[in-house]
Amino acid sequence: MSVELFRIDDRLIHGQVVVGWGQPLEIGFIVLVDDQVAANDWEQDLYRMGVPDDMALYFESVDRAVARLADHLADERPGIVLTGDTATMRRLAEGSGRVERVNVGGVHHRPGRVEHLRYVFLTPSEVADLQAMAAGGIDVTAQDLPSADPVSLASLLANASP
Repeated sequence: MSVELFRIDDRLIHGQVVVGWGQPLEIGFIVLVDDQVAANDWEQDLYRMGVPDDMALYFESVDRAVARLADHLADERPGIVLTGDTATMRRLAEGSGRVERVNVGGVHHRPGRVEHLRYVFLTPSEVADLQAMAAGGIDVTAQDLPSADPVSLASLLANASP
């Protein structure tokens, strides 16, 4: 499998993804899975500015990502599949049946979210998405950078702040 990381990060493409994960994993491509971004050339241009020229960047809707995931998995270059939310990752995982691990890398504070880690705040619906993926056999962990220890889903959910 050449997709090294399936990551949920609400900031999508930014330094932590490109440099923090991309360089140590020697990433050759990123697949940004987002229905709105896939349909918006202007947003795509903004995200392209954050990616080095030697790193391929694909913008795909969830349906297209499901259809193309086998191609990305067969790519010889290491890659990252990135979604901005738990619901999108869940749709991709359930639709493809080929996602084995999910990294919760950054889901930040918004009204209605509860803090679980300094970089993971979740609503009950987002918790349900992660639990559903785990129930389907996916290893769900939280980890902001490769140098940090992964946090299991059980530990993540047990660590809720009021």
